[in-house]
Amino acid sequence: MAPRWKGKGAETKALADPISEIVSQLQSSLVQSNSRGLLSGMSVLLKANAAQTDLLNRACFGRPKVTAEENEQWFQLSMEEAFYLYHSLMCIKIVDHDDCEQSINELWKYMISKKENFPVLYKAYSHLRSKKWVVILGSQYGVHFVAYRHHPALVHSEYAVLALSARNGNANGRLRVWSDFQCTLRLCGSVAKTLLVLNITEYQGGAASPSCLESYGVEERTITRWSPEQCREGKL
Repeated sequence: MAPRWKGKGAETKALADPISEIVSQLQSSLVQSNSRGLLSGMSVLLKANAAQTDLLNRACFGRPKVTAEENEQWFQLSMEEAFYLYHSLMCIKIVDHDDCEQSINELWKYMISKKENFPVLYKAYSHLRSKKWVVILGSQYGVHFVAYRHHPALVHSEYAVLALSARNGNANGRLRVWSDFQCTLRLCGSVAKTLLVLNITEYQGGAASPSCLESYGVEERTITRWSPEQCREGKL
């Protein structure tokens, strides 16, 4: 499926301002400011200055929270987004409500305690981000994520993404019955998205620490509905 750009000039704008460059600028800015995120339930709150606010919005990390502060903005990051900034980009630190900095193993255990399938979801999220896709939570479409070629203001999303665990027999229960296949494909078709299934294979048992991510494999599959109209012979 070709990208569906929003309006004249959108593709040109995207090519002139690649997501990889925006993320690189964000990474550098967060490192320089020694940014720290605050654990808050199933999300992480991150304070940002004016420049970082612009970069977070352009790179599509988190949702801005309304505050009374003029020169600073708080962003609510999903656990996948926060751990990506912490673990993959190594540009933020994360503290708890007692202002104690969390080690990588402490943070990993916290994430799993809040979301049992976090290792699978994070592997899928980081896999797509590493390929320069913009990845946003996809609950409104009944999937885990939606993937954009660039900022959603410039282009429509191309993929509705489900992350499934091969080792646990698809513990989250998705696509185990034919009716779920049909409903998911119909929904994706109605919003002009391709269903992308990421099968996460865990080659080593257990997920006691984030080092297990190195042994995870990702198999990509796109699934579309078969249309008889595409296979009929032309009229004589």
